[in-house]
This record gives sequence, structure tokens and C-alpha cells, in this order.
Amino acid sequence: MCLTAGQTSDHVGAKILYPTLPEHGDTLMIGDKGYDSDQYRQALKAKGISACIPPRKGRNSPAAFCKTQYKQRHKVENMFAKLKDWRRVATRYDRRADVFMAAIIIAAIVIWWL
Repeated sequence: MCLTAGQTSDHVGAKILYPTLPEHGDTLMIGDKGYDSDQYRQALKAKGISACIPPRKGRNSPAAFCKTQYKQRHKVENMFAKLKDWRRVATRYDRRADVFMAAIIIAAIVIWWL
């Protein structure tokens, strides 16, 4: 997991994760329109990862994506919804990023355990 500032764009924040991307040819990355950038798609392709990212509205050359695979993204959104059931995470009581990240990790562990 990686925590970025709230105003940081998804594809800019994803640059932090480039070195940790797996080197598998059979991996699929499903992302929303925030991850639609040529640089991010190239980084995924260099690692052999297939991208299922819908193109942004004003894109000159929209990339193709599989709508059937994209429907699986709801699983990730469901996890975010479960995390937001935790009041401390949803309202971001913690001012320090490390304490907030710890609260997210504890909430995720409890959600997974139950």
C-alpha cells in the first residue's frame, strides 16, 4: 500500500509503485480513468502486465479496454467502502501520514480477519 497526498493524481502517485510491480506476463491491472496515462501504460507493458484502464474523456487516441474485465473493479471499490465504515479512516482524524496509514492497515487486517 502507498499513501499519497489527496490532491495527487492517481497516475502520478502510481510512479512510486513502478519498482514494486511484479514481473509476470499473466498479471492484469484494473484501474479507473485516473490511471490513464501513456507513461503508466508503458511502465505496465515493460513489466509484462496487461492494462484494463478505460480512456479519459478528452483523450486524442483512446486505448482499448475489456469492459467485462473492468467490471471486476467493484471488488476493490467494495474494500474501500468497508474501510470507510471505520470512522477514524473515513474522516481522517490523524494528522500524521504514518499514523493514518497504521489505522488503515489495522482496519484492513480486521476486515480480512472477519
